[in-house]
Amino acid sequence: MSESPSKLEPLLNSLTLLQHVLPHHLLSKLMFYATRMPLGKAMPWLLQRFVNQYNIDLSCAAQPDLSAYQNFNQFFTRALTPEARPLAATAVVSPVDGTISELGKIHSETLIQAKNHQFTLTELLGGFSPVARLFEDGNYCTLYLSPRDYHRIHAPLAGKPIDVIYVPGRLFSVSPRTARNIPRLFARNERVVVLFKTVLGPMALVMVGAIFVGSVDLAWDEGVMPNAWRKPQRWQVPDTTPHYDKGAEVGRFNMGSTVILLFGKQQIAWLPELSAGQRMLMGQGLGNRI
Repeated sequence: MSESPSKLEPLLNSLTLLQHVLPHHLLSKLMFYATRMPLGKAMPWLLQRFVNQYNIDLSCAAQPDLSAYQNFNQFFTRALTPEARPLAATAVVSPVDGTISELGKIHSETLIQAKNHQFTLTELLGGFSPVARLFEDGNYCTLYLSPRDYHRIHAPLAGKPIDVIYVPGRLFSVSPRTARNIPRLFARNERVVVLFKTVLGPMALVMVGAIFVGSVDLAWDEGVMPNAWRKPQRWQVPDTTPHYDKGAEVGRFNMGSTVILLFGKQQIAWLPELSAGQRMLMGQGLGNRI
């Protein structure tokens, strides 16, 4: 007879904590090269196993033919057909396919990671206090992307990117189990923050790295992470960078991770029917202007 989930929980939690001793960046670098390795005729067979394992719907893929993908990363970051993700009429839509980990109000500058775990805006934003103050007493939403999800990131509302913050750090898994067991997880992992100027005021799109995440590509800047910098860096986005419409692609994860959306005080309200644990598709409604 198999063990009950309750009996396995302490063991699984202990295995999660073993991540503290793993060489995160070495493993992620190896994964970066492995997922770009062409495997010829074996590639469709391997991709089909992945599709079956995670029950991935290929009907909405712009390229459903698995033999067209030269390596795993091409498939993982695949595009969808234009009609696959219609945009809701709400002011703010989900930027990704994923599951809501947490959402709600930012209390002063404190956000909830999971039960009994919190972190601060200043930590999350690499110590840049002036940026953190933009979002004090505002709203946040954390979305977890699993291996089955579509991994391109889209604008939750129309806006223009103005600043990028890169924060070096660890690369723990960002699975729900890890979020319950490792304090300040999202403020410890490597991450890229993009600040947007929108009609609703400032917005931050925080792309949190994770174990095996080789890099994050932005629509105007490929391969932002991992990076050799040892301290957080902030730079302005070139003036020539375009304004992005709601739903436009602004980046992608090379392997899966987490996105955190930040809005300032009295900017938006999350839809009342949303809650932690809810599945979202890119383009579904998240919130409206207050």
